[in-house]
Amino acid sequence: MKKRLLTSIISSTLFALTATSCLATVQAAELSFAHIETVGTSTIEASADMAIINVAVAVQADNAKAAKDKADEAVSQFMQRLLKAGIDKKHIQTANLQLNPQYVYVKNEPRKLSGYNANRQMTVTVMDLTSLNDILDSALVEGINNVNNIELKSSQEAHLITQARQAAINDAKQKAQSLAKGFDEQIAGVWEVRYFPQQSHQPEMYRASMKMNADVSQTYQQGQITISDRVEAVFRLK
Repeated sequence: MKKRLLTSIISSTLFALTATSCLATVQAAELSFAHIETVGTSTIEASADMAIINVAVAVQADNAKAAKDKADEAVSQFMQRLLKAGIDKKHIQTANLQLNPQYVYVKNEPRKLSGYNANRQMTVTVMDLTSLNDILDSALVEGINNVNNIELKSSQEAHLITQARQAAINDAKQKAQSLAKGFDEQIAGVWEVRYFPQQSHQPEMYRASMKMNADVSQTYQQGQITISDRVEAVFRLK
């Protein structure tokens, strides 16, 4: 039985090695011609003109109902302020209530229920950065007491991503043409393209408990986003 198992393992290993060897041979055969491999990269910076903010209200109360009511009231009042400020309802998302009991622990004694903690989060897309600081201030007034994240973005992000991709392609082509010219060769065409989409980089401008001032307000309108892309290409030579 052991001998059969050992024979099977050896056979499987030899098959795997043979298959890998054959694949490598095929890949080598595919590129058994004069070629140039280049990597094209690009980086585009743009001014932010919108933001996505994630805020939350966290409250404590003696019982679950009171904690829930406080959290719901803060969210409801802040939403009304947002709507009055011209924020489209589709740009406001509210999370479900998280309600957790709080206990007091004393050594050698059973734990005692001390109250309940209620938490609700809101995500708001702000299309006008000039109103961002006022919106955050109004959140504070209504009891929203945590800013989890502020992500500056560009409303033209899709267009910028397309621009970055084309710039990366152009960079790969220019490098290939320059290299070919340097070796007195000519490009016959593209043989293979390897592309992995990149992610844009938006700065997180603020992460802390709510505390606004005039200096902070100015920083929102000076934010920059960076969009990078990369493409790898194999060019066949004539």
